[in-house]
Amino acid sequence: MKLFRLVPVLVICALLSFTSCSTENLNEEEALNTDLLTAPQAKPLEIEILEIINDYRITNGMNALSNNGTVKAVAYTHTDYMVEVSNVSHDNFYVRKQSLQQNENAQIVSENVAYGYTSANSVVNAWLNSPSHKSTIEGNFTDFDISAEQDEDGNWYFTNIFIKR
Repeated sequence: MKLFRLVPVLVICALLSFTSCSTENLNEEEALNTDLLTAPQAKPLEIEILEIINDYRITNGMNALSNNGTVKAVAYTHTDYMVEVSNVSHDNFYVRKQSLQQNENAQIVSENVAYGYTSANSVVNAWLNSPSHKSTIEGNFTDFDISAEQDEDGNWYFTNIFIKR
């Protein structure tokens, strides 16, 4: 009889353990749902990166891109996620893309990420020296923004998102 009463408790414990594992993967998605309206204030490093990219685009005959608070908020959620998991990645890109499609009417969404660079010039130069990242910088976009965050060891993580409305 005691075993019969223990089975439901074991089932509940098993379900809770599966649920806690699956929510770890939703942290960034949950952050997007709650933090979209609260883009952090731009850091000097972020402003410099945006200026370098726009200068590059203008010099090469492309339009300058507009800063966008929603794009910044979305970029921040991903940079914060990368810092948290100590890994530079495009994880959950589809979630960021869907959020920007819904909240900014984005038709096209692309992003560049980076890790470990210590200056605006170094991260932008690295992107420009990579054909796929350069293609994103030179893409047909209208808006962009960036998030740069440091981990506890002082290493920088970057998420630069571009959209076309």
